[in-house]
Amino acid sequence: MKSYVMGIDFGSTTAKTVILDLKGRIVSSCVAHMGAVSGEGVKASIAGALDEAGLVQADIGRTVSTGYGRRMLDEADKNYTEITCHARGAWSMVPEARLVIDIGGQDSKAIALDSNGLVAQFAMNDRCAAGTGKFLEVLARAMEIELTQMGNVALLADKPLQISSMCATFAETEVISLLAEGESKQDVLGAVHQAIASRTVGLVGRVGKKGPVVMTGGVAKNKAAVHYIQQALGMPLILPDTPQIAGALGAALIGLDEYKSEHEGELARLDDDALEELMNVSRACTPGCKGTGQHKVVQAASISAAASPPRSRTADLWKKLQKHI
Repeated sequence: MKSYVMGIDFGSTTAKTVILDLKGRIVSSCVAHMGAVSGEGVKASIAGALDEAGLVQADIGRTVSTGYGRRMLDEADKNYTEITCHARGAWSMVPEARLVIDIGGQDSKAIALDSNGLVAQFAMNDRCAAGTGKFLEVLARAMEIELTQMGNVALLADKPLQISSMCATFAETEVISLLAEGESKQDVLGAVHQAIASRTVGLVGRVGKKGPVVMTGGVAKNKAAVHYIQQALGMPLILPDTPQIAGALGAALIGLDEYKSEHEGELARLDDDALEELMNVSRACTPGCKGTGQHKVVQAASISAAASPPRSRTADLWKKLQKHI
C-alpha cells in the first residue's frame, strides 16, 4: 500500500497539483503557468509537486484530475468536475463557508454549499472570458501594465467610470477609447474591476447570497477584485492562503476517500501496528510488570487523538490495548 495521493487541476491557463499523505495533510503543491490548456504546463506542475515532496510518481497510490483538461491526463485514475472538486477543496480550507466564488482563467463559478460541504446549487459562466482572469489579461495588454500590478493601480481610482461591455474584445475597445479621452489608468482600471464585481454578483444571485463566503482561483490574489466584489456583495470574503489550489486539493481529497475505502483492511492493520509500536506494548508485558500503567493510558489517549482512527474501530483498539496494559 502506498502513502500518498495526488490531485491535479488541469486548468485553462494554469496547472495545479497537490499531494496529500493518508491523513489528508498537504505534503506539497505546485502551480505552473504555461499557457492555454498546456500539456507541458501540467507536466511541470506534477514534477514540481513531486520534487518538493521528494517523491516519484510510483509513490502515489491514487491520482484524481479536474479542470478543463481533466480527461487528457494519462496519470489520472479518475476525473471529476470542477464544481465538485472546487467545492470540496474550498470547504476543507474554510469549513464554515456556505458560498464559494471561484474566478479562474476562463470561467467564474458561484457554488452554494450545505452544512456538510456538499454542493447545494451552482452557477457558472464558461461561455466567454467575461469577468475572468483572461479578461484581465487582455485589458492588461491593452493598457500596457503588468497583470500583477492591475489590482494595486485600480485601488487608486477616485473617479467613477463605467465599462458597459463585459466581452473582452469590446471592453478592450472601450478601455482604449477612455484612455484616448484622457481618463487616467487607475480610474479606467477601477471601472474594469467594478464590472467584474457586477458580473460576479449576478452569478451569486442565481444561487442565493449567503455567508460566510470564500473566494478561490487566481483572481482572488487581485486586491482590487476582492475589494470591489466585497463592496458589491455587501459581505466580506474569506481568502485562503493558497486560493489557486482549491480544485486540486478537492480532487486529492476525493482520491484519498476512495483510496482509503479500497484499502480499509490494510489501513486497519497499520493502525494497530502503529499504535502498539508507539505504546511500546509487547506480549512480554504482563499485569505484574513494574511499568507505570497509568502513564500508558495517558499516552494511549493522546496517541488515539493524534492518529484519529476510524470511529467504528475505536472500541476495538482500546480493547486490544487493555489486554496488554
